[in-house]
Amino acid sequence: MSKSTQTLLVLGASGDMVSRLLLPAVGQLLDQQSERRLLVVGTGMEELSHDDWLKRVRASFATVDASGPAVEDVLARTSYHRADVTDTDQLRDLLGRCEGTPATYFALPPAVTARVCTALADLDLPDGIQLALEKPFGVDPQSAEALNAQLADLVSEAQVHRVDHFLGRSTVLNLLGLRFANRIFEPLWNRDHIASVDIVYDEVLGLEGRAGYYDHAGALVDMIQSHLLQVMAVVAMEPPSTLGEADIRGAKAAVLRATRVAQGSPEQSSRRARYTAGEVDGRSLPAYVDESGVDPANHTETLAEVTFEIDSWRWAGVPFTLRSGKALGARRREIAITFRPVPHLPVGLTGTAEPTVLRIYLAPDQLSLELTINGEGDPYDLSRTVLGATFGEGRLSAYGEVLEGILDRDPALAVRGDTAVQCWTVVEPVVQAWRDDRVPLEEYPAGTSGPDRWPVLSLPAS
Repeated sequence: MSKSTQTLLVLGASGDMVSRLLLPAVGQLLDQQSERRLLVVGTGMEELSHDDWLKRVRASFATVDASGPAVEDVLARTSYHRADVTDTDQLRDLLGRCEGTPATYFALPPAVTARVCTALADLDLPDGIQLALEKPFGVDPQSAEALNAQLADLVSEAQVHRVDHFLGRSTVLNLLGLRFANRIFEPLWNRDHIASVDIVYDEVLGLEGRAGYYDHAGALVDMIQSHLLQVMAVVAMEPPSTLGEADIRGAKAAVLRATRVAQGSPEQSSRRARYTAGEVDGRSLPAYVDESGVDPANHTETLAEVTFEIDSWRWAGVPFTLRSGKALGARRREIAITFRPVPHLPVGLTGTAEPTVLRIYLAPDQLSLELTINGEGDPYDLSRTVLGATFGEGRLSAYGEVLEGILDRDPALAVRGDTAVQCWTVVEPVVQAWRDDRVPLEEYPAGTSGPDRWPVLSLPAS
């Protein structure tokens, strides 16, 4: 642990995300790594007593059954301080409370993060300090570039962790092993053998009180611009020499630089919709526009679908369709890789002759391979079968994986600065087309699969 960070300074510590995701990740990590010692310092605008803060930390640790000497050490030494983190003097005081090398976690909106960076520029920062930022990284290519410039004035790129917890999902990490440790897949992983790739993240949950953020982001920015483009980059990247941050992040960046909206046309290659009143899992949901905090004039979509192309030798002509939405009839979180049909089916074979489909499920962590084989009865009759495997639970949660990288100063799972800008550049034509109403905002009842006229993306075999 000689290179590990000794203090986690959490800006915006009173927020829900910290209690629900970050602190449980701290507890899980320390539960598994009892030799690690970490001082957790929280700060926010909310007034919290020490006892109130300690109760929050304990409750978060309890959600993952965290225990042991490292956990008890955090509980004995953690502290919370009400502060305006955009004020230079108050930031100086907070950094002075840190021990050893600190990691500063920005659990803040983008505009506040930028103001904090301005305040940090007036300070002598501790050697080796790590800066961890939650998405979104800016709101367009220009603001992302401006944020990168601010960060570059503070620390080196290797000290910046743009957090995308999807890159910490065990299934996404397992993609590397699946692709590059099995000779059976990688020779077929190209345009000659793959017809299409669909990355779907459909949720049954509605807005769930997130209007303050979501109504200004929508499904495109919340999921496709960030998480799903990153997953696509892992699916499509060239084999890296190592799993070091330079090789992994460089391979992903090369994919994203080659990514374009299919046919160069957002009008033909993107769809958007929002839910109306309906029922999901026996629970009634109001229309999105009637949810608390929503401004109907924002025309925010709750379901987005965009097809991209990757202009490279490996992937030219293969459509990559990314889709995500809320309040849908079924939860679906998967990467579906559909292979091309066989060039010739011998005359005399009957029955199903569907193409092979490889599905990597993001939750639960499973894999299935849908194949066409001879049926049990008539040997000339083809039928569908599914071979399955379970990845099992990851060693750590997604946030735990990301947090370990932050504390150990390994940015391999972080989004690199140029990539953060490129993700905005990739979706910018779609954002502009939607802003200009060149793509209609359709509707779907909550609890359905989306608008009736939308084609259904490669469903699993029944």
